Amino acid sequence: QARSRKGQPRQQSRVKELKAKVEALRIQREQSLFICFNLHFFPTLFYLPISPGGYDIIKTDKGKGVCVSIATAYEGVFLDTFNLEIDLKPMVKISRHNIPPFIPVNGLAEQNNMQTDMRAFLDMLSQHLNAFAGRKQQLKLVKEQHKSVEVMESNVLCSVLVLLFTVPREKTAVLCSLDYTDHTRCLPTRVHFENKQLSDSPEWKKNWSLLMETPVHKALLTMKKMGNIV
Repeated sequence: QARSRKGQPRQQSRVKELKAKVEALRIQREQSLFICFNLHFFPTLFYLPISPGGYDIIKTDKGKGVCVSIATAYEGVFLDTFNLEIDLKPMVKISRHNIPPFIPVNGLAEQNNMQTDMRAFLDMLSQHLNAFAGRKQQLKLVKEQHKSVEVMESNVLCSVLVLLFTVPREKTAVLCSLDYTDHTRCLPTRVHFENKQLSDSPEWKKNWSLLMETPVHKALLTMKKMGNIV
């Protein structure tokens, strides 16, 4: 019994030591989820948990840099995630990333003055990436949901889309061009029908408005229900 009593303080000490280690690991894990950088570099930036369309920032290399993960989403569905490593010292700069080359990362960094306003840069970059992911997802849904509509042309940025419709009554083929010149949006800035006679009709003016104001895969569904295309 005496030995048992002597062993109890050691056991309690060991338990306290393990609890302290667990607590230290918990604190370390929580701290990794928050931005604790020098406010001289990040005067307006705060932590945002990763969410559909959001981004997550974690310190790396003893506070000398950060890793940013930008999650893209469309209609609440997670799509691709892109990553950047940003050095903080001796100056703020992007060291490497896996963002597609047609997204002007360095240009956005300069335009939004990444040196003094990191949050503005990340917000704008997130807009570009989410808009691209949204346009890409719409194109995918057009191909999956509308077999009678032929995709004649598209580009890697999904900023140009040319579709071929068939008008049921006349069995006429109509080319429709959609241009997305605002790369921070999922909706087109220009819609053009090659058939001038159709495009001037009140019915097809409604179709034009649909395509300008509604995601293309949803606009096509409405046009089919109205009997404007096959």
